[in-house]
Amino acid sequence: MAVAATGFFDGVHLGHRAVIETLLKTAHERDEQSLVITFWPHPRVVLGKDPRDLRLLTSLEEKRSKLLALGVDRVEVIPFTREFAALTAREYLEMLRRDYGVTSIVLGYDNRFGSDGLSTEQIAALAEGLCTEVEIVPACVVGSKASSDARPTRVFGEDKYGKGERPLGVSGVSPVEIRPRVAQFSWGEPSLPSASSDVRPAQVYISSTVIRKSLAAGKVDAANAMLGYDYALSGVVVGGNRMGRTIGFPTANMKLREPLKCLPAVGAYLSRVEVDGRTMWGMTNIDRNEKIETNIFDFSGEIYGQDITVTFVDRIRDEIRFGSFDELKKQLERDRIAALAIIRQ
Repeated sequence: MAVAATGFFDGVHLGHRAVIETLLKTAHERDEQSLVITFWPHPRVVLGKDPRDLRLLTSLEEKRSKLLALGVDRVEVIPFTREFAALTAREYLEMLRRDYGVTSIVLGYDNRFGSDGLSTEQIAALAEGLCTEVEIVPACVVGSKASSDARPTRVFGEDKYGKGERPLGVSGVSPVEIRPRVAQFSWGEPSLPSASSDVRPAQVYISSTVIRKSLAAGKVDAANAMLGYDYALSGVVVGGNRMGRTIGFPTANMKLREPLKCLPAVGAYLSRVEVDGRTMWGMTNIDRNEKIETNIFDFSGEIYGQDITVTFVDRIRDEIRFGSFDELKKQLERDRIAALAIIRQ
């Protein structure tokens, strides 16, 4: 028998983690398995809802890894097809009970599924009518300062969230206010809090959509605060034009492993780089052609063809056009100074 949470869980952000905490607690109390049922590909791809604009916070393997790292016993991935999308909420709940032994389900205030578009409250009532217990987790928000001006504290080392992925503190401002929020999933889009809800305008509603928008605006500190860890891209090192070597700033060019991953806005960033079995500091530039180049500090090894992970810590500047290599070199020197200043904070 199992207690289940179901959703797409893109990013496995702090809201999702609040659901997982409830899931683990309930499963422990009932002496049952904790089960997460997720989907692939994203419903928007299958249902044709602006699939060309879709960008993801986590690949399927990243998502599975993060969920298991939180202590979930089992993660099941259901292929999302048009046939699956046609299931009603009742049919889906019956499938969970029949095929996965689900006796209890963790829902949140915006957790909707099924082709009949039922509200969370209607799904809860339907589940109870099918002898499946329901637990609803309320919203999770962060204070506005944490989502805009604050810089999350960087934490390294192993912990229950995985390497370097402990929930982030915030320096220089009031503590981030966290309220548990459900795993985001709907066969449409999640609903936003109503005007009568207790989410104040000074606060930011945590969702995968809001995090994607923060990254698209270059606000990686805000995105990281809502994720609970620093956002990263993974891929393989490929050859470039080697121009950086000629001015003293060699770069590792990355080909993404998951092409649908969300890219931060164009510009230069302080980054943490994992490659060649080492973790080092660097600065990463993303240009308007979505080219990802990283200068790794104090490193000159040959790493073509190797796996690389670049974690975005903070933004240094927007993209700048240069009239000469000399201008570019001087700016990169300034960028390195700015990056080192952030590291020392």
